[in-house]
Amino acid sequence: MLHRLPLRSRLRRALLCPALALALAGLPLTGTATADDPPPGPDEVQAAQQTAQQRADQVADVERQLTAAEAKEQDLDIQAEQAVERYDGATVHQLLATQAATQAGIAAVRAAAGRQAALVAAGQLAAEQYRMGVPSGLLGFDGVLQAHDVRAADSVREVQRDVDGQAHLVITTETAAAARATATAATAARAAQLAAQATAQVQQAGKQVQAQLAEQRTEVAALDAQQATLLGELADAEQVSLDLVRRQQQAAAAAATETRAEDSRRAALAAPAPAASQDDTGSDPAADPAAAVRYARAQLGLPYVWGAAGPGTFDCSGLTMRAWERAGVALPHFAADQYARSLPVDYSRLQPGDLVFWSHDGTPEGIYHVALYIGDDQIIEAPRTGTVVKVASLWIMGTPSYYARP
Repeated sequence: MLHRLPLRSRLRRALLCPALALALAGLPLTGTATADDPPPGPDEVQAAQQTAQQRADQVADVERQLTAAEAKEQDLDIQAEQAVERYDGATVHQLLATQAATQAGIAAVRAAAGRQAALVAAGQLAAEQYRMGVPSGLLGFDGVLQAHDVRAADSVREVQRDVDGQAHLVITTETAAAARATATAATAARAAQLAAQATAQVQQAGKQVQAQLAEQRTEVAALDAQQATLLGELADAEQVSLDLVRRQQQAAAAAATETRAEDSRRAALAAPAPAASQDDTGSDPAADPAAAVRYARAQLGLPYVWGAAGPGTFDCSGLTMRAWERAGVALPHFAADQYARSLPVDYSRLQPGDLVFWSHDGTPEGIYHVALYIGDDQIIEAPRTGTVVKVASLWIMGTPSYYARP
């Protein structure tokens, strides 16, 4: 018997839906929109979502058909199993009826033979009596048969009547037995015939159920295939919709980032230049900022390690210290001191090689991060544990707190 798992427990029922697509679209973005991949408009996104919804509706419709078809298949499967059991039972009954008919037929033949033997014996007895005047069964009783008195003769006649009665009784008994055996054999034969007809009918019914079951299984297989195709189309449509939503969100995020960056630029341009440190002696005219930039670029991809200053790992101030060391300027391995020993500049005067600082409280003492400016609002930095030396936007952490030139 076919035992199917409940429809909803099958792993193949992994459907997406527009609501899920939109939920997934709200996850952190892993890609970025480019000029070659412009953001989609609202109409394009809506059309993609409508297509996905249509596919989802089609899948749901086939799902309902498949549920009904599988339920019918399950019912036919049970009916087929019951038909097999009925056929097995009918076959057993037919076999027993056939065996009973055979045995009854043998008994009827034997009973007829017994009756025929009784008739033959009775005929022989009558012939003997006619020929000899005495029953053949009494030939051994010579003393009785040769009696000459009346009493003896009466005894002979009494015995002869008794023998005749017994012969008649035997014939009657054998005839009745033969009749009963013949009737029993006829009844048994009829029962065997009916059993054979019942078996044939059950077998035919079973074949019909099996044919219906095969047809239903074909329908289920066709619906399965149709559903698989629609699931593929639904997945494609959902992916298209999801990609469009992500691109739309990426474009919005990029626009927001650009807006924040522009706001930061304006704020930096509008901010007054910070006062120079009392210990500042001005920038070293012999320094080579380009050498600092070249060194920093050569370290891209090396891992961040807290407290490291090369050659294979760096933290933020360790990277800027080694870069300016290559440029001919000695700086301490401490971001706040690097600012204190550099010439403060404002955003509008930034040049490649300058240092950029962030402070948690807006004071020089609160500086917690430093990076090397390389131009075009970009920096090279060693960000934090688990990352590597990389190029980033000048505005990656918002508007920097300070700018300075060693």
